[in-house]
Amino acid sequence: MNGQNRANVKIGTKVKIILKADQKTGKLTEGTVEKILTNSAFHPHGIKVMLTDGQVGRVQELI
Repeated sequence: MNGQNRANVKIGTKVKIILKADQKTGKLTEGTVEKILTNSAFHPHGIKVMLTDGQVGRVQELI
């Protein structure tokens, strides 16, 4: 599953996100979703979330 559909992303899900600072390198950060920040049902670059450690990025993969 990919992180472009909001229905796939749930609070407590383990995900890999890309941080704004890492967009050029493509480095992924792993964590657990605390809050879903994107309101729309679909986003081509990934649903924006906040992880439990406070980092914010767009979901690239669901684990």
